[in-house]
Amino acid sequence: MDVEIQVLKHLARDDTPTVPSIDQYCRLYKNLFPEVRSYEYFKYLHLGIISPIKKKTLPEIAKVVGINSPQSLHHFISKSPWSTQELQTKRLSILLEALKGRGRLRLVPQAGRLQL
Repeated sequence: MDVEIQVLKHLARDDTPTVPSIDQYCRLYKNLFPEVRSYEYFKYLHLGIISPIKKKTLPEIAKVVGINSPQSLHHFISKSPWSTQELQTKRLSILLEALKGRGRLRLVPQAGRLQL
C-alpha cells in the first residue's frame, strides 16, 4: 500500500528509509518516539544537519530532505510527544557505551561539550 494512503488512513507503517548511516544511528533512539512520523522527522533533522547546506535552519533542512512544509519540523521540535530528557539520557548512555574502556570522559553540561 502506498505510504501516502497509509498516512491519510492513519494505518501503522514502517519508517521511510534515508541514508543508511543516519538510519543505523537513529535506530538506537527509535523506541523514544511513539509515532512513526516523529521518528522520521528525527531522522530528517539529522540528515539535514549533515547536509552541505550553508544555513542549518528548519526551513532549509525541510527543503533539502524533501519535506513539503517546513512547519512540520517546527512542530516536531515544539509539540511532538517525545521527551527531551529521555533523549539526552539515551544519547549519553550510547556515548558512554561506545567509549567503554577508552580512558577518561569528563562531561561539561553547561558548555555542551565532552572532554576526553
